Amino acid sequence: MSKIGLIDYGMGNIHSVTKALESLEEEIVLIKNNQQIKDCKAIILPGVGSFDPAISNLRNTELIIDIKNWIKSGKSFLGICLGLQLLFESSDEGSMNGLGIVKGKIKKIPQLSNQRIPHIGWCELLPTRKNSLLKENELNNWVYFVHSYHAVPTNSNLITANVSYGSEKLTAIIEQDNLLACQFHPEKSGKTGEKLLRKWIKGIQ
Repeated sequence: MSKIGLIDYGMGNIHSVTKALESLEEEIVLIKNNQQIKDCKAIILPGVGSFDPAISNLRNTELIIDIKNWIKSGKSFLGICLGLQLLFESSDEGSMNGLGIVKGKIKKIPQLSNQRIPHIGWCELLPTRKNSLLKENELNNWVYFVHSYHAVPTNSNLITANVSYGSEKLTAIIEQDNLLACQFHPEKSGKTGEKLLRKWIKGIQ
């Protein structure tokens, strides 16, 4: 029970996440079937790409029920970027249903005159309430984003950090009991990302 499992469904940033976790001396297993899940202490759902192909690929792994059961059981789960978005009920990016683990929708980032889409680059995390990764009033939490869609949970209290986007705020971190999900890429966020991953690992249930 000492490994961290990465869901391998053909659309994840597997290499960079694996490298980041191995640098923290964690043992990684790539999960392609439900037999591999039982050897894990925590699971990560990474993701890069578009919503519908990702959901389709995930269905093909036949792991969706196992992912839902894992989260229901209270064990630690982390979603990254598209891996956050897939947890929601639906997305403006596609027509397929999401996993529905988090109530709400993924919406297109609004077009603002002084901003570009995709939203790319280093931005500071803005905590909205008590957060398992960020200390209150902690400075220099700059992380790397690349996305064109953003999460709008039905329960806004699930948002524990935002990021500024012109005059708007976009969801950066959601937390729902044992589930944590980040819109940014901690594995590409240098020392800050390393710190956040280390804190998540320390809190694994």
